[in-house]
Amino acid sequence: MSEKGVLYLVPCDLGGDNVKKIMPEQVLDVLNVTKYYIVENIRTARRYISKMKIEQKIDDLDFSVLNKHTQPEELAGFLAPALQGENIGLISEAGVPGVADPGADVVAIAHSMGIRVVPLVGPSSILLSLMASGLNGQNFAFLGYIPAKNPDRSKQLKQMEQRSESLNQTQIFIETPFRNMHLFDDVLKSCSDSTMFCVARGITTDQEFIKTLSIKDWKKQKDIDLNKIPTIFLIKKG
Repeated sequence: MSEKGVLYLVPCDLGGDNVKKIMPEQVLDVLNVTKYYIVENIRTARRYISKMKIEQKIDDLDFSVLNKHTQPEELAGFLAPALQGENIGLISEAGVPGVADPGADVVAIAHSMGIRVVPLVGPSSILLSLMASGLNGQNFAFLGYIPAKNPDRSKQLKQMEQRSESLNQTQIFIETPFRNMHLFDDVLKSCSDSTMFCVARGITTDQEFIKTLSIKDWKKQKDIDLNKIPTIFLIKKG
């Protein structure tokens, strides 16, 4: 029986055209020799691989789609090439796979099948925003999407604020890009003036903007534009 292949967790860019400057050389090395891929979106994965200027022909690559519509019973089949000795690349829509995306499910199955899992270094908007926020980087929680409408959203923001203060913990969350400004406004309305609030927009792109201010000082800002731009939000009270 042939030796099993490796499941590589391949980071993807966060947007922009400077992908070759951001990605470590090891990522390109893996892309150059990997034929099978599990991706969140074939179109964006092909575009990303094309920007990396790999040596292989993109039309020769094999893509399986892993998203919210994928059935759990399909996942083991995606890993079948690894059982025949072929390496597989797992690529998220943006950033690193397995963090805030469905890739974690296939990684868990790979472990159960005895397939070696190798994470590659690359940009994570969650960690990059935390690094640049000046907030507590030793105790933090990523909460993903919070409720889109009030009063549920306001209630959760207040709970996050209380948790942040009692645990000395940074709270990290996101929103669908076209609703960013609504979330920004709701944070200003719901949180205490003394709470620190970081907005990290368009990380690693030419639209990058990262700023941490108190809620009181954010209320004085009139020129921020977050509409349709991927943004990470962080709060810390106390």
